[in-house]
Amino acid sequence: MATRTDAPTRREQILKEAARLFAERGFHGVGVDEIGAAVGISGPGLYRHFAGKDAMLAELLVGISDSLLTGAKRRLAEAGSDRAGAAGPEAVLDSFIEGHIDFALDDRPLITLHDRELDRLRDADRKMVRQLQRQYVELWVGVLREVYPALAEPAARSAVHSVFGLLNSTPHLGRAGSLPGRAVTASLLHRMARGAFAAVGEEGQGR
Repeated sequence: MATRTDAPTRREQILKEAARLFAERGFHGVGVDEIGAAVGISGPGLYRHFAGKDAMLAELLVGISDSLLTGAKRRLAEAGSDRAGAAGPEAVLDSFIEGHIDFALDDRPLITLHDRELDRLRDADRKMVRQLQRQYVELWVGVLREVYPALAEPAARSAVHSVFGLLNSTPHLGRAGSLPGRAVTASLLHRMARGAFAAVGEEGQGR
């Protein structure tokens, strides 16, 4: 989502504004008329794109989980596509961190939405989100254990979840304009993530 350069479709515009409004006011605090007004169409006009607010919420939360997983798979595939010059696990881990930081900085409303509204999804959609997230975590665990071979799988999984908590703290950093700058913030988050992984990895080696 954060790396697109082409113009968003009307459907994507609706989802972006819905995510922003849901994050600011809560799912039940926003009506379809307000979402429509944010993208310049009538509230009823939204029903040409979505069945209702529940459908928007599901697409937002399932969509971002799928996007993160797809992005990580792509990064992993790109790293090993040319075996002669294949990137090592350190570089793959850095790439994973960079991809998640892009999400954490550019899609902050979705983090808030996930924390507050996940339980509002239908069971099938919520299970899909969880399934996609588990697959995403396992990709990280596999790469992390390549970087730190002595790290036990449960410890690696806990470390990944903890770093996600760190990176996903961006909604609590203040408004985008109050941050020290995207590049500076991204660099800080990257160093903190690598530092956290290094601390756990060294502990796994008995240092």
